[in-house]
Amino acid sequence: MTETKDLSHDHVGLSDTFASRRYFRKFEGIMAHMLHVAGVMEAEGALDSDEVAILTRYAAKLTHTFRALSLKYLLVGRETGRFFGSLTIDRRDSGFPVADEIMTMANDAQQAAAHLAQTASPEELKDQMVQTILGDRVIPTKLQFALSQRLYYEELAKGDLFWVRNDPQAEWTGNMPGGRRTFRVHWATYDSQVNLPVIYLLELEDSGRIALPKDERRWPEVQAHLSAQALGGLKLVTIARGFDSDFDDLHPKRLRRFHVGPMYSHAYTQQAGPLREVLAEARAPEGQDWALVWTEEELISDRVIEEKSGWFSTVEREVFALDPFAGKGQDLGATRTQRSIILPQRPFQVLEEKQPAGFGSVQKFVVSPQGRVLQY
Repeated sequence: MTETKDLSHDHVGLSDTFASRRYFRKFEGIMAHMLHVAGVMEAEGALDSDEVAILTRYAAKLTHTFRALSLKYLLVGRETGRFFGSLTIDRRDSGFPVADEIMTMANDAQQAAAHLAQTASPEELKDQMVQTILGDRVIPTKLQFALSQRLYYEELAKGDLFWVRNDPQAEWTGNMPGGRRTFRVHWATYDSQVNLPVIYLLELEDSGRIALPKDERRWPEVQAHLSAQALGGLKLVTIARGFDSDFDDLHPKRLRRFHVGPMYSHAYTQQAGPLREVLAEARAPEGQDWALVWTEEELISDRVIEEKSGWFSTVEREVFALDPFAGKGQDLGATRTQRSIILPQRPFQVLEEKQPAGFGSVQKFVVSPQGRVLQY
């Protein structure tokens, strides 16, 4: 694999054609496995069907994003007559593409229609490629590049991609006595600090007069507030208390955050720690040399208290349950934190043999060669 280091030595450009294509195939498989993991978690009661649908939607968006990037860099390492760079991944912290790749793609998406209007159709480009091969007896690399870029912009034009900021959406989940409504709000970000996708789920009660998604005043404020607070470095309790304080008629009852990644691969990443050693010792074949970690943080409201608001009124405020027995005690800012890992059978066998410290409480989802997922 050819590597081009940046000044920080944390990012690497995949400038070899075959290394780049193997990388995208690896992630395509991992995203498919994650859907099976979600099914296992639903069967065990860890997630309900609506939550699985939401997480599946974001997994699909990530899959579409990787597919678009794979088309953009399909001819990387080949002489195309035009320098277009290579996919840059964060090899130390995440194993995912750096956030700048997603930002550039968002910019390209804004201009996708113009690019498609100015380029020949895939059928026309393929006809020209056949003529070049038969008539000039040369490989039509430039036409191949033109076709890859055409397909890239077609993928962007379809939409449904995972962006650096995926704005909050609200789903009604029921009504309560007294006229209150309940909603599940979900949103996601691509954390530029660690180059990882992060998904948020918030369950709340709405005591407002107009249902939250239909409220032209509150809903834009809620979306802006939650997007601004979607920072991986912020504790859940900080986010929830800020929301509770800013919206008197919205009552956050449960907030969860899913960190998707890091992805470890002996061929592509240089993360430190036991998993790197496990993958090195496993010597798994192509396509089986990886492990994906994800973390779920959960914060639950324990009770409600009333505080004065002005001279004559009071408002409800949530008191959140914090786990005093988790690693750093209440400093974690969550009721519960659960780490999980998904990996193929051979790396799992090495992990079980080595039994590295800190993995006893980690949920393990193992992928068989047939694609079946088992939990250990």
